[in-house]
Amino acid sequence: MNRADANPSTVFFFDVDNTLLDNDRVAEDLKRYRTNEVGEASAGRYWEIFEQLRSELGYADYLGALQRYRVERPRELKFLAVSHFMINYPFATRLFPESLDAVQYARRLGRAVILSDGDVVFQPRKVDRSGLHEIFEGHVLIYIHKELELDDVEARYPAAHYVMVDDKARILAAIKKHDLHEAIVKLSYKVKSEQLPGLREPEIRAALNAAFLVVSQHKELVRDTDAVRSKLLTEALNPLEALAVYFATKD
Repeated sequence: MNRADANPSTVFFFDVDNTLLDNDRVAEDLKRYRTNEVGEASAGRYWEIFEQLRSELGYADYLGALQRYRVERPRELKFLAVSHFMINYPFATRLFPESLDAVQYARRLGRAVILSDGDVVFQPRKVDRSGLHEIFEGHVLIYIHKELELDDVEARYPAAHYVMVDDKARILAAIKKHDLHEAIVKLSYKVKSEQLPGLREPEIRAALNAAFLVVSQHKELVRDTDAVRSKLLTEALNPLEALAVYFATKD
């Protein structure tokens, strides 16, 4: 019996996009391929549809946007090659360095579960093609909006302690309604210079106030370090280091 079996009271939830997997680079590859395959004008129209659909659904639906584009232009068959490229994309090559080390480390201490959101076809395909479905032994939860389904998550994986590793800013709203005392939060967001006056950092700090540790791998954020109850706060920790700090200092 391994340690995870002996101590199932701790569950580690891992996000996928831009947490375990570099989804920004995936999107760049898809944009470049579409432009090369169908030209800038057609690719531009696809992205217009994509953004419209994302506004409607609240998540990125690459294949849904492709289908809508096809309805508009049924004779533009080059987009069939784009569909093939998307479905067969080598997602395993876009996993972040040491991300799987963090997962294996968590599995020695509890149960590791993917907690993601997205469409019903492309997101599961991404999890499978990246090898994450096998690594997590099928413990994969994919919702339309995971922050709205935390009660269901807890029902499926009851535990005394939860650790969440996530980069999504929208999870902040859910944090306000759920206990965050055992959470590790990875928060990333992009702000243009003209948007800085509208950035409500006090509200972000307040939402994260109960977190055990806030860790960011890729963004440099300026905020009051006293806002988080961890004396070891840093923004340079990778997932494996963050988990090590958590268990080394946890009461």
